Amino acid sequence: MSSLRILLRSLAVAGLSATLLAPATVARAEPTPAELTKQIEKSSTELERIVESYNKLNEEIKANKATAARLQARIGPLQEQAERSRADVGAIAATAYKTGGMRTMQALLDPGGAATLPDRLGTLDQLTRQRQQTITGFTESQRQLIDQKTRLDATLAREAAQAKQLVAGRKKIEGDLARLYELRRKAYGRATEAPTRSSSAGNAPAISGSAGVAVRYAYGAIGKPYGYGDEGPGSYDCSGLTLASWRAAGKSLPHNAAMQWNATSRISRGSLQPGDLVFYSGLGHVALYVGGGQIIDAPSAGRNVNKRDMDIMSIAGYGRVR
Repeated sequence: MSSLRILLRSLAVAGLSATLLAPATVARAEPTPAELTKQIEKSSTELERIVESYNKLNEEIKANKATAARLQARIGPLQEQAERSRADVGAIAATAYKTGGMRTMQALLDPGGAATLPDRLGTLDQLTRQRQQTITGFTESQRQLIDQKTRLDATLAREAAQAKQLVAGRKKIEGDLARLYELRRKAYGRATEAPTRSSSAGNAPAISGSAGVAVRYAYGAIGKPYGYGDEGPGSYDCSGLTLASWRAAGKSLPHNAAMQWNATSRISRGSLQPGDLVFYSGLGHVALYVGGGQIIDAPSAGRNVNKRDMDIMSIAGYGRVR
């Protein structure tokens, strides 16, 4: 067989082999449920950080609204005070224009004798001081009014900018949620966990005081779905659950894990008691400690509030509600 024929036959065989192998090379295997679960866990962690940033923004807007309301309440009286002072200063100016500088000369020349002269000069001096105080008061009230208005304008501008961020944050979260739910559907056959009964976690431990109230509330929330930005009673995110549990006990916490860290006292792991808060790495997640090394938390989108071991991830520290 000639070398040319051998070459042609080799090329034909190679071409056929390439044709047979090509589909197998470009085909992509679907990710396994285990691989999808890893993607879900990674996406859930990233999403929870975004949700907590969203919650922080909400808390800042609440604080700014409260500040704006206080400033508005202060501006009203300051406005009235400034108007009164302006009228007083106007009256002083009109009187000065009409009388000129004659009052001192009249005090010296009017009949009544030298014995009354010091008294009359003293009265004039007192009137002068009172007028100066009125003018100074007007200046100060005007300064306070301008200062409060400036602060109010800055607060309202900040609030407006935050409101825009909030809308953008909500859109991003909802887009991320849609992708996460699709991953869950592929991995588990449904986008969210099936509802469960709170009784599946057993009975709440007998704990006295406000901590007992918080723990019992958290037990009652078991089985309810995760809902970003929610603080009950139908759904919760992580900081929303701890907030609602302690709110039931008469304590106020902000709706943000990092802010709850700042609002609680630091304690050690060995000092943990039911009702304390467990914070996780990056302060992106928080849970309520219920004793026996267990927590109750709202884990992530698509899942339900549940009771589980507290070592679910790296722990940043522990907090006791003041």
